[in-house]
Amino acid sequence: MKVSYPSLKPLSSWFADLLERVIFIEDWLKQGNPKSYSLPYMFFPQGFLTGVLQTFARKHKIAIDKLSFCFDILEGEGPDEIDAEPDDGVYIYGLFMEAARWDRETAHITDSLPGKMIEKMPMIHFMPKEDFKIDPEDYASPLYKTSLRAGVLSTTGQSTNFVLYVSIPSKETPDIWVQRAAALLCMLDD
Repeated sequence: MKVSYPSLKPLSSWFADLLERVIFIEDWLKQGNPKSYSLPYMFFPQGFLTGVLQTFARKHKIAIDKLSFCFDILEGEGPDEIDAEPDDGVYIYGLFMEAARWDRETAHITDSLPGKMIEKMPMIHFMPKEDFKIDPEDYASPLYKTSLRAGVLSTTGQSTNFVLYVSIPSKETPDIWVQRAAALLCMLDD
């Protein structure tokens, strides 16, 4: 556990997940930057996202401490549904939503379907933006590496399991989703 990525999967599922990660990284290494990235395959997603901000900061000559991400939830479900990488930022796939779901017709967070506590999310465009503030009517969904939602406090003072907050459009007040503990996850437990 000290040298592995966090996972709650049993051994057989963990091994299959490890193989998928190796294939993704090997393809990236041999074929260059992909059009989209599976954030769950990153050992340290916070570092990857900081690199995205650094690339944007250098390209546009903006101080990195003025940048944060804004988000656009796309219609496409996976990397095969896009033709090219974005001009700025990255397309991210492979995330899940727990205790709520993304309604693809209305483009808002909504209640889970009966009997389905976890739903797959479509691709999300993580776009660096200067002085971005989350709209108070959007739900600032926490993104966790695992469903545990706890971790060791890092030197930054945040849990090692927490990645960042993702702004998700909502027709309801964000407090409803906080009370339901709605969150995005990088991986499932099975």
